[in-house]
Amino acid sequence: MEEKYIAALEIGSSHIRAAVGTVDDTGCLSLLAVEEEHAVDVVRYGIVQNVDEVSNRIKRLILRLENYPSISPRKIKSVYVGIGGRSTASTSREVIRQFDEVTDITAHIIDQMKEEAKANGLSERTVVDVLPKDFIVDNLECPNPVGTLGKSIKADINLITCRPKILRNLDIAVTERQQLAIKDRFVRQISIADLVLTSDEKKLGCMLVDFGAETTTVSIYRGGSLRYLTTIPLGSRNITRDVMILNNITEERAEELKRALGDAMNEEPNFRKSDFDGDATKVNSGIRTRAGEIAVNIIEQVKYAGYSLPNDLAGGIVVVGTGSKLKGFTDLLADQSKVKVRLGALPATIRISDTRLQNPNMIDIISLLNAAATHNPAECTEKPVVVNPTPDPFVDGEDDGPGIKPIKGGKKPKDNDEETRPKSPSRIKDIFGRIVKGWDSLLDDREPDED
Repeated sequence: MEEKYIAALEIGSSHIRAAVGTVDDTGCLSLLAVEEEHAVDVVRYGIVQNVDEVSNRIKRLILRLENYPSISPRKIKSVYVGIGGRSTASTSREVIRQFDEVTDITAHIIDQMKEEAKANGLSERTVVDVLPKDFIVDNLECPNPVGTLGKSIKADINLITCRPKILRNLDIAVTERQQLAIKDRFVRQISIADLVLTSDEKKLGCMLVDFGAETTTVSIYRGGSLRYLTTIPLGSRNITRDVMILNNITEERAEELKRALGDAMNEEPNFRKSDFDGDATKVNSGIRTRAGEIAVNIIEQVKYAGYSLPNDLAGGIVVVGTGSKLKGFTDLLADQSKVKVRLGALPATIRISDTRLQNPNMIDIISLLNAAATHNPAECTEKPVVVNPTPDPFVDGEDDGPGIKPIKGGKKPKDNDEETRPKSPSRIKDIFGRIVKGWDSLLDDREPDED
């Protein structure tokens, strides 16, 4: 079977990224290319604000991807998109089915229960995903109820919801303005979890933290299922802006100082003197204060989810996103939570030929391609059809059989049996001689005049 080309689009608060990969008949994903554009001030808290500008940047990304030798001459006609942002959260719904007699629990029954839960979502929000947490068949817990027999089944189901504005603005920027069909939507946090969390971590209990530019999304897993998801309206850009305000500098310079001096754990930062000649301790103090506030808000989500530390998160905390690069931040989380903390990493199962793409910054966009590859992927590109031109009978070509051949240059072809006629003065003399001889013959044949 021919490989399928799939494309993904991730719109975050700091960057807009687009990627193309291929999926072979075994389901293996190969990353071909990733391109990105800055999104500061046109995307706020994960929501498209300036639709025109975002649409223009998407167009530039698509054109650059189509120029890659591994993709050209294909044209990208559709994409998979990620859903996230400040309003993304989970809501729990309970659905119960009673049967008159012992019934075989089928996938169709489970789908009906999921649809019922979705129909009972919040009126002012849009349901973007439906994820079952627990099933109980005849008062017994049943992780996989399909194929079991029972007279009753109860399901605890997670609805992942967001504000309708997120989807509406995405549709305008992607579909209406760029004529790109949206094949499917995936919740960013769930796609990342499927990529970077192990099955053991999900079973034991773990937290995934996507520490982004303007938001931080927290999800908690236990027993192999998603139990809680919420988005905190704080991110790494809050740290940058604090540095900018406290030191009366530009945001670009503040970002540079945050990367060079920032240390969430140590009061005295370790840095090169050439990077900054001011009071580094004062700068880092502002960084540590805001980083500490974000860490506290992250850990508080464990209580809101109804769990406690460290017992309920034996699988630890996994951190991804732009903010995860702040020096000492994972150590700060580990110190406050008393559980192990690690950075999320790309798995070896995805083939990435370009080593520049093998870095944590690409986890979000690669997770979307991975989600598409594992959910019955659809072709996202078109290969231009090469049309062979109709042969022109008046153009030289191979002899295709008998028929009248065109006259080249308007000249009449020479007869092979025709003798070559001289083109010298002797030929002119011969013609003149014949004319004279003809007149003589006419004069000789005339009758004499009668007197």
